[in-house]
Amino acid sequence: MRIGEAANIIGVPAHVLRHWEDVGAVVPPRLSSGHRDYDDETIAAAQIVRLCQGAGMSLGQIVELGASAGTGRAGLVAAHRRDIAVQIESLQAIDGFLGHILECRHPLLHECPDCSTYAASGATAFGNRLQVRDSSAPD
Repeated sequence: MRIGEAANIIGVPAHVLRHWEDVGAVVPPRLSSGHRDYDDETIAAAQIVRLCQGAGMSLGQIVELGASAGTGRAGLVAAHRRDIAVQIESLQAIDGFLGHILECRHPLLHECPDCSTYAASGATAFGNRLQVRDSSAPD
């Protein structure tokens, strides 16, 4: 099938499929006319790429994942899962803090002992996101 139809099935614009081809993430076979021919196998590969992107992997990681087998693949996925675990921990801390703010009865948050305790525990702001520093890690 042609790129437009494949893009509709996968749920991405056609230019995304062209980019994925440029970086080697999904390379469809070509017809004798030179047009891309998205077969079932290529569609399945593209859907895996989309799923991996949804899981937070970069295209570079996805290309490496597709080229890896055995321990290489396992190492890449294990490292990404560790990164996700850190993000989950950070988001849980943020959620706990925001939950406290919803219930906080102090007119000014900096007057609240619990908010101050949270701040003193090592919470730092990075952009629009709070991350809890590991107090055992060196600066």
